[in-house]
Order: sequence, then structure tokens, then C-alpha cells
Amino acid sequence: MSAPMLTLSNVTKTFGQEHALKDITLDLHPEERLVILGPTGAGKTTLLRTIAGLEEPDCGHIMLNNKDITHSTPAERDVALVFQNFSLYPNKTVKENLAFPLRAPKQKLTESDIEYRVLEVAQILHITSLLNRPATHLSGGEMQRVAIGRAIVRRPKLFLLDEPLTNLDAKLREILRVEIIRLQYELRIPMIYVTHDQTEALSIADRIVVLSEGHILQTGSPQEIYNHPNTSNIARQLGYPPINLIDAHNTNGHWITQSGHPIIDANPNSPPKATLGIRPESITLDGGETSATIEIMEDMGPATILLVKWAGEHIHILTSGPSAHKIGDTIYPKISQDRLIIWPKT
Repeated sequence: MSAPMLTLSNVTKTFGQEHALKDITLDLHPEERLVILGPTGAGKTTLLRTIAGLEEPDCGHIMLNNKDITHSTPAERDVALVFQNFSLYPNKTVKENLAFPLRAPKQKLTESDIEYRVLEVAQILHITSLLNRPATHLSGGEMQRVAIGRAIVRRPKLFLLDEPLTNLDAKLREILRVEIIRLQYELRIPMIYVTHDQTEALSIADRIVVLSEGHILQTGSPQEIYNHPNTSNIARQLGYPPINLIDAHNTNGHWITQSGHPIIDANPNSPPKATLGIRPESITLDGGETSATIEIMEDMGPATILLVKWAGEHIHILTSGPSAHKIGDTIYPKISQDRLIIWPKT
């Protein structure tokens, strides 16, 4: 892999007594899409604002293309930041909004250059028909396309997106998610994308950084984070239905639930106590030894989600397609041994 174009080393940021960022160390490679995933209050927005130069870290260093920008102004960094609230000038047309960043003295562009850049971005984002429309006459999706266009029109070194799709409906989020991936691929501008939405994280990221209370919990590819989460807290942030977590003890080569039911074989080297992580899609409806009762079924079209009472626990099972079972049926769930995640407990 090529050398990082952005590196954060031991970056810490406090607001009063509150640590928003704690010893953050991460890097971003050329053309990479890095997603920062975490709940509200994790420090995601503060991290982006610190990279953009809108906040200054209390300690640590930020390097961009081998230059220390820790104390540089936002203009000196040449990065573009897109917020979730669109941030357009309401008294300007789409064309004027797109052109505005290009009229900064530092850009030194002619009117013909500005016209070319605006049209180029409008074509990429499929908004050429909106160029003369006032910003106040745009839909939410159109406004966000223009906001993204305003960010990329000046061809920045780095593209930062702070939950840009949060205020849009589900269908539009899906459409624009694909558009953002296509756009980044075409422009080859590295991107840091902040979200609390696991679907966005899994679909957009080349790599995911899981952030919680200002700490980085884990960094890896989407599949690494999903299949090999370091903690149950990380595991809960990815996957729908959410991962099943069961406290169990290892007795006579079996994992036994707190109610005393065996649910899966334990390897000889397994710890005496553990929290077991079991993805809903890693359980089949038959083949196991302990019976379960179906309590709720949710037909999702291409899949069915079942909530079952099993071994003294409530667990989710995800099956493909419609299910022939009904509420109240008895089944014998079986966990896929190679998909079991084990977190030892003291």
C-alpha cells in the first residue's frame, strides 16, 4: 500500500473537563474511503473539524502530504468539509452556490475557468438542469448534491463528509450513498466519511474506524470489523438484526448458557467463561440439540427475521427468503461453529 497522505498522531482535544478526542492515531491513504463509525457523542464531528482546522488539538500532530498542518488555517489545508445541514446560501442560485468557492482570491480563476468547473461538477452530480434554480426551491436531495458539489468544485486535497445523508429519507440515502462512492472513485480524492449508520459504513468504506467516547476501539476493513470485532461493544455497532450476545461457561466440552442449556461445542482451548457473539445469519433453524420457540417473525421480502426463545435466551435468527414456519413453532437452532465469536470473561 502507498504511503499515507494524511496522518494523525496522538491527537487529543478537550472542551473544559470533557475529552472529545483522546490520543487519536490514524492514517488515510491516497484515493481511500475511510469511514468513522460511532454513536452520538463519540467525537466524530470534532475529529473532522480538527482535521479541517476548525478546531485546534491540545496535543498531537496532523500531517498532510508530508507537511505539518497541526496549526495551519483551514484555507492553508485545502480540504473540503460537507455538513449534514446542507449549508447553502439561500439567496443564491445553484450556479452561484457552486461558483462561490472559486471566487476566493487564492483561487485566481478567470470567469471562463469558473464556468467550466461549475458545469463539470454539475454534470458529475446530475444537476445541470438546476443551475439557475434558487437554493430555496430545491428538495433535500438536490440541496445535498449542491452542497457536495460546492465542496468538490475547487478540487481539494481531501474530502470530509459529516453525516451528509442523515436528514434524507431512506430511499434517497440509498441513492446518494451509491453516488458518493461513484463520485469519489471518479475524482480519486481521498475521503473521510463520518456516520453512525452501519449500512453506510459497510457499503462506503475501504476501512472503518470505530470511535467511542473519543477513543478508537478498532480499525480494519468492513469484513474484519464485522467478522472479528475486538469487543462486544464494537460487534453491536455492525449488523442487522444486531448480534446475539450470550454469557456462557465451558463445561465438559460444551458452552452452557446461564439457564444450564448446552448450545454449541467448546474447543479444548476455550476459556472457562465467555460472552459468545453469534450473528443472526450464522444460525440455522434445525440440527441442534436444544429446542426453541418462535415468538416473532418479520418478513423482510428477501429475508425473514425470527425472534426465538432458546436456552433461556432471546435470540434473533436471519434466514433467506420467506419462511415456512409460523409463530409458536418449535425449532432446533444450530450455530455455525466457525462463525462463533468468543470474548473471554474473568
